Amino acid sequence: MLTAGEVAGLIAATGWIVLVCVLAMVLVKLTRLLTETTKAVSDLSSRIAPLLDDMSVTVNETNRQLVAAEAIAKDVKQISGHAAKLSAVTQTFLTGPLIKVSSLGYGVRRAIEARRPRRPRRAGRRP
Repeated sequence: MLTAGEVAGLIAATGWIVLVCVLAMVLVKLTRLLTETTKAVSDLSSRIAPLLDDMSVTVNETNRQLVAAEAIAKDVKQISGHAAKLSAVTQTFLTGPLIKVSSLGYGVRRAIEARRPRRPRRAGRRP
């Protein structure tokens, strides 16, 4: 039979064996995780360079298009300014003579009315 010290030593040795097995499994899983992580980083690195190149081309093209759009907006602003000036000139050109013709017509009508003899008023009508 085993003595109490031998039983305690056997239990301690078994515990250490279980602990070492658990730690070995953890180390194996950690190694797999690190291997997969290394593969993922390597794959990402190989994919990121072309992606950054494409993004750089896209940003450059966008900047070029923005410059073109800015030039178009500037031209539209200039054209709308010219249209406003043309409208003001047209308004001045047309309304000035129309006001003068209207004033002349009013003056002629008043002159004609002033030169006509007045009719006598009838008793039944009020002005």
